Amino acid sequence: MLNNISKYQAATFIAILFHTIGLVGILVFNSTFIIQSTPFNLLLSATLLIWTHKDKNKFFYLFAVIAFIAGFAAEVIGVNTGLLFGNYSYGDVLGFKWQQVPVVIGINWLIVVYCCGITIHTFLNNIISKLATETKAPPIALKGISVIADGATLAVLFDWLIEPVAVKLGYWQWKNGSIPLYNYMCWLAIGALLLAVFHFCRFNKQNKFAIHLLLIQVMFFLLLRTFLK
Repeated sequence: MLNNISKYQAATFIAILFHTIGLVGILVFNSTFIIQSTPFNLLLSATLLIWTHKDKNKFFYLFAVIAFIAGFAAEVIGVNTGLLFGNYSYGDVLGFKWQQVPVVIGINWLIVVYCCGITIHTFLNNIISKLATETKAPPIALKGISVIADGATLAVLFDWLIEPVAVKLGYWQWKNGSIPLYNYMCWLAIGALLLAVFHFCRFNKQNKFAIHLLLIQVMFFLLLRTFLK
């Protein structure tokens, strides 16, 4: 029976299990240990995404490296200068820091951009294919613009969802306690740039687990945002 379980199913089960443990640990037991295990959860999620990605090639790894470095670099600039995102600082929950930024935050950028890119690409694929059949011409430019713009918008909405939760859990803090609109503008711009890299790097853009993980994380943070005191 175990031989009939696909990588996608196994990875989805693992992701649901650990997010459920995290949800119960935070909401029911107010567990400091669970909150401080966030870096492990991010590393596990990234590992599962890589494991379930089919036909990995040099362009896939190139995108992953660029997303990690660019996301981390943007946070370093933001924390140390305020030129990006606004005035904020990281707590100690996310583990080891370099230049006042947790290294694992680069992995978070990779996960968010990858999952949003895969989700939008999959959603648009059937629509674009149908349009190509009707017009007798592949709308390549339309597909690229849609993946970049819609993927970046989805990433911003995800950030909007997690921001209040992240502050309550001590991931980071905003000056004066308010989340500036500028934060979301920067997320949109940087997300669009990274999704452009995602789109133009030639690797397989199909991964059902990435969609599942995004939905799991959305539900996880939605429940925390609703019930976390």
